[in-house]
Amino acid sequence: MLLDNLKWRYATKRYNSNVKLADSEVFKVVEAARMAPTSSGLQPFEMILVKNQEVKEKMLPIAMNQTQVRDCSHVLIFAAWDSYTDKRLDAVFDNMEAIRSLEKGAMDDYKNSLKANFGKLSIHAQFEHAARQAYIAFGMAIAAAAELRIDSSPMEGFHNDQLDELLGLNKRGLKSVTILAMGERDTENDWLMPLEKVRFSTESILTIIE
Repeated sequence: MLLDNLKWRYATKRYNSNVKLADSEVFKVVEAARMAPTSSGLQPFEMILVKNQEVKEKMLPIAMNQTQVRDCSHVLIFAAWDSYTDKRLDAVFDNMEAIRSLEKGAMDDYKNSLKANFGKLSIHAQFEHAARQAYIAFGMAIAAAAELRIDSSPMEGFHNDQLDELLGLNKRGLKSVTILAMGERDTENDWLMPLEKVRFSTESILTIIE
């Protein structure tokens, strides 16, 4: 059950660097993220899956020397579009019309309304909107990893601009948003593993309006 698996998971602090996850299992996490809902179905983000140990070593100082990125099996990076261009929106709706066997241009009215609305926003605001969509997928990936009993570490503590440069994301019109390290916990050296999970009570964070 998902709730049981969410209670099992925690933000892993130490990984067993000798354990490598099966790609087939990691791709299930990727697929869960791909299937996440996004505003207007835009999916304004991409994922970068890092398995290469040399690249992970280079990521270590960028991630403020958090050893998870070096010692884990796979690092999944979520990178949002830097802006909503006409080309990108055209591609989204061309794909939608093709998959749904719609006449080309059937979605033009809605597409053009989105173009107009995004056009009113600053480039930074456009990126922030795209980043929020990436976070939806990020949450789905965390849940999927828990379901598969894959240890993971959600991470925001890194220098985004440096990671973008390392991975060449700027050249692709992308900006890194967040990282999910995945692997197997180091049961002997992870200080957080034996500690009780801490969350506020349901009553303290839930307001019911009847």
